[in-house]
Amino acid sequence: MHTRTLAQLVQDLRARRVSATELTQHFLGRIERFAPALNAFVTVTAEQALAQAATADRRLAAGDAPPLAGVPIAHKDIFCTAGVKTSCGSKMLDNFVAPYDATVVERLAAAGAVMLGKTNMDEFAMGSSSETSYYGPVKNPWDHSLVPGGSSGGSAAAVAARLAPAATGTDTGGSIRQPAALSGITGLKPTYGRVSRYGMIAFASSLDHGGVLAQTAEDCALVLEAMAGFDARDSTSLDEPVPPYGKLVNERWDGVTIGVPESFFDDGLEPGTAAAVRAALEDLAKAGAKLKSVELPNMHMSVPAYYVVAPAEASSNLSRYDGIRFGYRSPNADGEDLLTFYMRSRGEGFGAEVKRRILTGTYVLSAGYFDAYYLKAQRVRKLIADDFARAFRECDIVAGPTVPSPAFRIGDKTDDPVQMYLNDIYTIGADLAGLPAISVPCGLVRGLPVGLHLVSPPLTETKLLKTAHYYQRATDWHTRVPAAAEYAR
Repeated sequence: MHTRTLAQLVQDLRARRVSATELTQHFLGRIERFAPALNAFVTVTAEQALAQAATADRRLAAGDAPPLAGVPIAHKDIFCTAGVKTSCGSKMLDNFVAPYDATVVERLAAAGAVMLGKTNMDEFAMGSSSETSYYGPVKNPWDHSLVPGGSSGGSAAAVAARLAPAATGTDTGGSIRQPAALSGITGLKPTYGRVSRYGMIAFASSLDHGGVLAQTAEDCALVLEAMAGFDARDSTSLDEPVPPYGKLVNERWDGVTIGVPESFFDDGLEPGTAAAVRAALEDLAKAGAKLKSVELPNMHMSVPAYYVVAPAEASSNLSRYDGIRFGYRSPNADGEDLLTFYMRSRGEGFGAEVKRRILTGTYVLSAGYFDAYYLKAQRVRKLIADDFARAFRECDIVAGPTVPSPAFRIGDKTDDPVQMYLNDIYTIGADLAGLPAISVPCGLVRGLPVGLHLVSPPLTETKLLKTAHYYQRATDWHTRVPAAAEYAR
């Protein structure tokens, strides 16, 4: 059952070839067997999942089941879940039990999805490798000595190891698409505002996107259709109708014009990855797409601009975690003055990467540096958005690599933050501009997966998903499973 895509499982459940309870028990069994070695889950909600599955079975039998009735999924541990711990991968929230559901959780539950548990992640979504979690690093199912990518690494590992048909994720600088590429699955980041951020613990509010990781683009379409839409509780939510993505993704694809920035294929791109991406673009060209060279002249400034804007917003968002209003309270601070109390609680509650970004963000927002750093970064952000807008006058989709190379070893880049940050060099631009983007598996390099990255104009997820789906109908990279044979059995 775990080899079936989410779309196939929907049909299996509707046809009563399997019950929701049987399906949920099967995936819970796989989680019990494989998740500990991967460190993919923070919390497994077996009792709740079986109760939801029983409800789904009753509705399926009655013929009034919602679209995802009985389909098991996992949630990144950044989404609030009523009555279930929401840690954000941090000691700061290790004992936080959310009193309400995030909109994403609420809508997927209303669509009938069964929650298997909460997945491990980089602390407060700050990282590119899922190594900064308070609960330890997530392991890549393709090789346990490698990272799965981050910050949605637990979700990516769970889907890649077939512990869940799909999982939610968040993307601030590439945190859905990058782990999707390194783990050999499909990852979709929709237009900014298309998915509500209500109940999604904030990292950088103007950059945070909720999205999905799954085996295929068709699976992503079905989940996006259920989770997207206007939410009055989120002031940045877009009041736009939600298309029937699950239906539209299977309609006729007439080909598109794909813009290819040649600057992406420079010396920073590993040769094997470059060859795999070039081959994928040729496959799309053979299928009817037109390839066209385009320019994104300011993309080289995306990483420095992002690492000013994102830490600035993080320093503001995380100021609430002081041990009094929210978060971990140091047992060593009792009787101390207020400043010492704050310092000890925050110093013990936050990890090194979060502290680094809070310090950076506070510095760039401080008097005398705001104009020199933060304001300038926002101007660069506008230039990058304008570059994409000009490119989309000549093409429908901009394509390139998702990551510079396959997965790297755990610990290899933890002492060099700049090298770690450069892993997001191809993905950050879409976040800065708020554009929909998807990563699909497009090859293996040294036996490890790499991804093809596709970006399109705002609210054109249908075009993006149809292109990715057509590519996946013509290739089989998305069907490959980690070399460890047990994941396929």
